[in-house]
Order: sequence, then structure tokens, then C-alpha cells
Amino acid sequence: MTDHEFYMDAALARAARILCQVSTKVVALRSGIDPQLLKDYERGVVDLSDAEVQALTDALSHFGARFIAEDDGGGVGVRRKFTRTKVRMIERWEGEGGPVGEDDV
Repeated sequence: MTDHEFYMDAALARAARILCQVSTKVVALRSGIDPQLLKDYERGVVDLSDAEVQALTDALSHFGARFIAEDDGGGVGVRRKFTRTKVRMIERWEGEGGPVGEDDV
């Protein structure tokens, strides 16, 4: 089996963001990339630096994307970090307890 390097491109970044159901604004904020630059990157209009690609990858991973490197069986890809069952459980946990309030005593 041959070692293949992971490569993030515009289509993969957009697919990961959409899969995680996160807006460009939120991903841009998390990654420190200008929102318009991120939109242009996803459209294939501009390239990002290696540092920006790493920041974008880290941000998308934070939101639940798991990137799959290219191998002899296929090209690069993305999938959810959690199964559908876990996603439903997390969404249910986030809604429990009512609205957030002050906890100072």
C-alpha cells in the first residue's frame, strides 16, 4: 500500500462545512480566516496559504468533520466524526436544562 498525502481543496472544504451544517461565518470565525476569503476559496477563486488550510482543517474538525486521506481504494473524502445516533444524542443533550442563566451564587 502506498502512502498518500492528505490534500484539502475547495470542494472538500465546502463539503465538510455543509456536512457539519455550519455557516461560512462561523467557520471563518473559528479558523481566523476572513469570511469573504473563505467564500472565495470555496468557490475556487483564490488559494489559501498552508497555514490557512491547516486552520480551516482544524476548525472543520472541531465542528465534527473527519477527513479521509486518499489511498489505493479511493480519493480524499470527509465524513462525520459522530454516528447519526451520537449526533441525535448530542443535539438532545444541548437542548436539556432550559435556557442558560447566571450561575453565580
